[in-house]
Amino acid sequence: MKKLLFLTSTILMIAFASNIVLAQASATATASATMITPIAISKSVDMVFGNIAVQNGTGGTVVLATDGSRTRTSGVTLPTFATGSPTAASFSITGEGSYTYAITLPATAVITNGTPAQDMTVSSFVSLPSGTGALTAGAQTLLVGATLTVAAAQPAGTYTCASFSVTVNYN
Repeated sequence: MKKLLFLTSTILMIAFASNIVLAQASATATASATMITPIAISKSVDMVFGNIAVQNGTGGTVVLATDGSRTRTSGVTLPTFATGSPTAASFSITGEGSYTYAITLPATAVITNGTPAQDMTVSSFVSLPSGTGALTAGAQTLLVGATLTVAAAQPAGTYTCASFSVTVNYN
């Protein structure tokens, strides 16, 4: 009988303990989301390197700063006339309040007069602001300059590119 009583009490304790192990608790939570104004970029002004000439058959570069000023190297000269005024590219950035954003500039672009062997490369893009920007009341102007490489025997003519892309993303 003692064995039966011991066995019954052991079974009851195991059953009681397994009830405790299987005990559950739950809680609830809510979900929410805040939709913000998407960031947008639109071109305001195209990049123009202005009038350039090659002197003494020596190539060089033209560096166009974000303020539209230019500097040159080697045999490149920068004549100024009523047409061909240099300008940095300008973009209008819009978005949410005072959010910050990252700026991605192209590595290179090619400008052409329609003859591929005479193409010129645009590289070393720079921007103002540089790297990141901060919207003020949901807007900011982004200025972009770059360096143009001019060959020693670069033919006269008008050179253009289809486009180059500047990308902005919220941080």
